Amino acid sequence: MKKFNFRKVLDGLTAASPVGSSGGGSGSGAGGSVHPGGTAGAAGTPREEIQETLTSDYFQICKTVRHGFPYLPTALAFDPVQKILAIGTRTGAIRILGRPGVDCYCQHESGAAVLQLQFLINEGALVSACADDALHLWNLRQKRPAILHSLKFNRERITYCHLPFQSKWLYVGTERGNTHIVNIESFILSGYVIMWNKAIELSTKTHPGPVVHLSDSPRDEGKLLIGYENGTIVFWDLRSKRADLRAYYDEAIHSVAWHHEGKQFMCSHSDGSLTLWNLKSPNRPFQTTIPHGKVQRDGKKPESCKPILKVEYKTCKNSEPFVVFSGGLSYDKPCRRPSLTIMHGKAITVLEMDHPIVDFLTLCETPYPNEFQEPYAVAVLLEKDLIVVDLTQTNFPIFENPYPIDIHESPVTCTEYFADCPPDLIPVLYSVGAKHKKQGYSNKEWPISGGAWNLGMLYKLKTSKVFEKQKVGEGKATAEIVEEDPFAVQMMYWCPESRIFCVAGVSAYVIVYRFSKHEVNTEIASLEVRLQCEVEDIITPEPETNPPFPDASSQLPPVKSLSGSTNTVAGEGTMKDSIPCLSVKARPVRMPPGYQADLVIQLVWVDGEPPQQITSLAVNSAYGLVAFGNCNGLAVVDFMQKTVLLSMGTLDLYGSSDPYQRQPRSPRKSRQFAGVSICCRLVPVPGALIYACLLVSICAENRENSFSRSRSSSVSSIDRDSKEAITALFFMESFARKNDSAVSSCLWVGTGLGMVIILSLNLPASDDLRQSEPVMVSPSGTVLTLKGAVLTFACLDCMGTLTHQPYEVWRDPHSADDGDKTRKRKLVMHSPSSSQDMGDHQFAVICSEKQAKVFSLPSQTCLYVHNITETSFLLRADVVTLCNSVCLACFCANGHIMTLSLPSLRPLLDMNYLPVTDMRIARTFCFTNEGQALYLSSPTEIQRLTYSQEMCDNLQDMLGDLFTPVETPEAQNRGFLKGLFGGSGQAFDREELFGEATAGKASRSLAQHIPGSGGIEGVRGAAGGVIGDLTRARIALDERGQKLGELDERTASMMASAEAFSKHAHEVMLKYKDKKWYQF
Repeated sequence: MKKFNFRKVLDGLTAASPVGSSGGGSGSGAGGSVHPGGTAGAAGTPREEIQETLTSDYFQICKTVRHGFPYLPTALAFDPVQKILAIGTRTGAIRILGRPGVDCYCQHESGAAVLQLQFLINEGALVSACADDALHLWNLRQKRPAILHSLKFNRERITYCHLPFQSKWLYVGTERGNTHIVNIESFILSGYVIMWNKAIELSTKTHPGPVVHLSDSPRDEGKLLIGYENGTIVFWDLRSKRADLRAYYDEAIHSVAWHHEGKQFMCSHSDGSLTLWNLKSPNRPFQTTIPHGKVQRDGKKPESCKPILKVEYKTCKNSEPFVVFSGGLSYDKPCRRPSLTIMHGKAITVLEMDHPIVDFLTLCETPYPNEFQEPYAVAVLLEKDLIVVDLTQTNFPIFENPYPIDIHESPVTCTEYFADCPPDLIPVLYSVGAKHKKQGYSNKEWPISGGAWNLGMLYKLKTSKVFEKQKVGEGKATAEIVEEDPFAVQMMYWCPESRIFCVAGVSAYVIVYRFSKHEVNTEIASLEVRLQCEVEDIITPEPETNPPFPDASSQLPPVKSLSGSTNTVAGEGTMKDSIPCLSVKARPVRMPPGYQADLVIQLVWVDGEPPQQITSLAVNSAYGLVAFGNCNGLAVVDFMQKTVLLSMGTLDLYGSSDPYQRQPRSPRKSRQFAGVSICCRLVPVPGALIYACLLVSICAENRENSFSRSRSSSVSSIDRDSKEAITALFFMESFARKNDSAVSSCLWVGTGLGMVIILSLNLPASDDLRQSEPVMVSPSGTVLTLKGAVLTFACLDCMGTLTHQPYEVWRDPHSADDGDKTRKRKLVMHSPSSSQDMGDHQFAVICSEKQAKVFSLPSQTCLYVHNITETSFLLRADVVTLCNSVCLACFCANGHIMTLSLPSLRPLLDMNYLPVTDMRIARTFCFTNEGQALYLSSPTEIQRLTYSQEMCDNLQDMLGDLFTPVETPEAQNRGFLKGLFGGSGQAFDREELFGEATAGKASRSLAQHIPGSGGIEGVRGAAGGVIGDLTRARIALDERGQKLGELDERTASMMASAEAFSKHAHEVMLKYKDKKWYQF
């Protein structure tokens, strides 16, 4: 543990600050003392020792969970007993979903697309077939599924797989038309192979094509139905190793579905037809229909339609069977949306989908294929959505999806992560969000209800409801600024304690939301801000006659209008000026309980130039202020009084403190104010409380300095040759100037050139005067410098504890109780963790895209500096708490995640985690407290991760369970006569038929077995000796006991059947024993 001792010295004494690329505190190696210069207080008074408890042992990076819709889905599977759903994707990922909140992510190392998924029903396992011709067995009985076995085919390509219920033998069809059989327990290929040339007739001269379907007969497990692409169907007898029957059809087959009695099956074809076949007459189908084909007048066959890609045939005991299929629409409607068709008796219902259908499954009550299926829902996997249709109601409503999988409803542009919200906030958001449910959904519970966990989407807010809908042609003004949705959210700021939420959009707007439990119907207040820095002919200003900030008495009287600028008319042509990009609704708007728009602020066009996009945003509920900036300058708005306090160009924020002594830029000649010679034109804003025009000192020298940042390191497209963007904003109680003896309200401003400017905020002395007295905003003259664009700020007290921003305790703005006690604001001005006074000094932590610095305030001495990167740049930096301490977490464009101790900036973690291959990651990566972070891993998915060693160690306990012990439902009693005459009289032993003793070994060159790591992962918590052995033994005993129990049940059932048969045979013998042969 490293200790750092800070001592006070005389004011004005300057000592060299320790600078090193390693970020070492004192630069002397092991924990030497540091003597900062210019600190406040008496000389020689010893500082309190700050003990940094964090070491590199506290950090480790691992992924935790993933949210959102699976990107590029390809396959779907459902376990009807466990009631969990699996989705495979084109990127080799598998997402397993259960009850709301149960969401597990798995990834194949190869990254090959998932072709098909098969659950081992109620066994806690899953088989995946991938495009690289590999089969994988996943163990779902552990919290983080892992692969137990893999089997890689070398000479044939996998096209279809089928795993019978309660069987350990998997049928695998290939592109060559062959069918192989795999033992699920050992994942070894059986020597039993159904070759395509033996399955078809010898007289057939053409290859039947790939295997597109495999299924065993519900009536007899010893019979296998094989469907080939060219229309050939083979009913194969596994015992005799020959085809019982063959059927042929002119059109290609896409899928096959059995009737539960095993006497009929249905096929879907490429011409949009459904054929129904009977095993007794396989020469031709006894029924052929084209459900969406137009009937010809002359009695000819209906015209062909689009292919029916999949069909399912499910029977009901008390009603007509359901036939569900996708595709098959008529060709004469090319623009018709993808659809799912449900045929129930004579009724045909077509459900149109918003996205193409990838796959669907009918959810049934029983897992047994030889019983009435009793379907109750259809799960439909679309390219960008998952819907479940309720089959128990005649209008087929859909279930309301409880998963947070619609985050991609519009493209995700930014993310923020809050790990330590107030405990009362989550239930409130959940209750308010639940009230926003739409009408028309099924009233039944979500049918995918397996697993054990609880996490879901709390609340959804749409900013577009604040604005008028743009008519055709009206979006051109916005299109000149951005090519994306004009309502797109670009930045967010949330204060969980006060429940103030603020968003900034690409159309240069800012919306301030307040939270209320009550519905209101009110108009939305709006402000317009003119933020454009313009320079004409440069003159040397006279400082005496042009004070930088005039006295408050010279201010213009406030105007009641909520408009932030007057509408000026262009002098020539139709040049746009003082016009916002979007129109706020002028009529009263109904706002449901939850977050309600309180104020809309929009930047306006200036002399034909559109407003620049907002690059930084900050809100403080205690001050009642919102600040935002762009490449032109900074605006500060009082959202309590609905007035603009400051609208100023970036250069003018420096005053005479600009370390560069820059010459202001000279843009195009102003058509409106030609001849006006000022450094920056500030338009007086009605209702504003500050009117100022700063004149900047002019220097003829070019701007050359060591802090000039590389253009290539910037993520944004802002041209910083002529503009200096505001990149970071931070409200806090701090020392604004060197000679301050007490903290005051401040706004810290960071720019793209590494400049830090501190603005002083003069708030009314009493909160009672807050609604009436003006708030004063003025530069303090303090300017600090860093290398690269400023990213983040933080403040530590004299003990090294993170000081939180002041905030207002939430109160409902529309509460029915309007008493003075209720309406009075309750403010928390500093961190509740610090019970003592903040002390006479504090530490300011500032991080840019290149380096981090720690300053001592009020002396403004740089105590520590750490050059984070020279060849790359930071995308995100946050000061976070971890294990009751604080650190600086950084994400670099080269993929490195780094953490630095505070205040000494010692490197604690540097790991190459994720190369930034997409702007999506750069935009969305963010850190939060307690060692957590997240980013958008795909256009539809959010990946959460942790950089805490403690969380990595406890991750197994924090995750939910996919597999829960559930008894397999008992098979229906078929009765004696059905058992005697309804199926095969002899038992089918797959082990005897497919085992090595009978079938022999498969060729080694055909497939390669690869052991997985699932078994090791499954006992990770118990690995390390006796506990692991006991765990494995217990699991083995449980499985053995379960199998023995099933064996006992089967034995008892067979004994009952044998006894019934014996009794029946005895009755028949007594009836006919005394009769002669000619009497029969």
